[in-house]
Amino acid sequence: MDPIHNPYSPGAGTPPPELAGRDELRRRLEVAIGRVRIGNPAKSMILVGLRGVGKTVLLEQMRQDAEQSGVQTLRLEAPENRSLPALLSPQLRLALLKLSTIENAKALAQRGLRALAGFAKALKLKYDDIEVGIDLEPEQGLADNGDLEGDLATLLEQVGLAAKQARTAVVLFIDELQYVEEEQLAALITALHRCAQQKLPVMLVGAGLPQLVGKAGKAKSYAERLFDYPVVGPLSRTDAALAITKPAEALKVSFAPDAVDRIIDVTQGYPYFLQEWSKQTWDAASASPITPQDVQTAEPLTIAALDEGFFKVRFDRCNPSERRYLRAMAELGPGPHRSGDIAAKLGKSVNTFAPVRSSLINKGMVWSPNHGETAFTVPLFDEFMRRAMVMPEVT
Repeated sequence: MDPIHNPYSPGAGTPPPELAGRDELRRRLEVAIGRVRIGNPAKSMILVGLRGVGKTVLLEQMRQDAEQSGVQTLRLEAPENRSLPALLSPQLRLALLKLSTIENAKALAQRGLRALAGFAKALKLKYDDIEVGIDLEPEQGLADNGDLEGDLATLLEQVGLAAKQARTAVVLFIDELQYVEEEQLAALITALHRCAQQKLPVMLVGAGLPQLVGKAGKAKSYAERLFDYPVVGPLSRTDAALAITKPAEALKVSFAPDAVDRIIDVTQGYPYFLQEWSKQTWDAASASPITPQDVQTAEPLTIAALDEGFFKVRFDRCNPSERRYLRAMAELGPGPHRSGDIAAKLGKSVNTFAPVRSSLINKGMVWSPNHGETAFTVPLFDEFMRRAMVMPEVT
């Protein structure tokens, strides 16, 4: 069992050797892009799910699928400290430059570049992180009003007109979309809505935590009709077994059925955890077939690797008050939990912890499945919290 040839790949956005259980979503996007490309209506798509379900990996695979079909793709990740205009501007410039090389779309693409020049110049004062090379002089009155919602709609409209003339489409792939500020998210939704109304081939494929659905609806009430929101969750037992066994079989290594069952049970089918458990179990095994004993031997190493590489990085982002709140949640189990029950564990009123809960939601640590409920955005985080710290004493 050579660790050099270990096929499993736990990591942030690292593609697994076998992308199991996601074919239907890939096919849905293929159809949507194909429809938009010929002027038929289709909804944009926002993938939602907890941490560790493989949204980033799936998003990148979808982008590669789209690129191979001949459409223009933009790849972005929305960090907490960057504005949407700053993220979009360089990528839109690249897309327009590519479109300008297509003869029948050249004039419209160049007008799009002039719109981008006006857009960046007008919004630079408000969003000072915009950095984009200007290829053409701005066209007065084109996306240069300094109003993000109107200017972004005009800019994407120009991109869509050029793409339509080139008989292609432009698809924005944006990860961690929940970090886009509400005002900026509203502007993006408005711009996509205008493109949809005019049957222009511009689409969004986003990915984010579950609270993104409510955030999009709050930003613009018609967002629920503009987007599909497929939930990316843990794999079925069949797909999870395939993710474990197929990479090994390619190297002429097998897993005993009981070993596969044990890994699926402890990981609950979450793709990141499947990769980590399979990797550590491979390294712990001495021969094929890999046995349940090998899984058991790998358990302490797997938990240590998950604690250090997956859980702790999120735990370290939290201040002491937030950690106490998370630990109280963990005391109640996986969740979701009523806010009142969490507060009771800490001996305080619900209102006392409202700012803490709000901060944890903004950091992407928890979300609210229903009014008055709180749940972890990271699977198995309750188990980690019980390992990481003792329950605070009620004061």
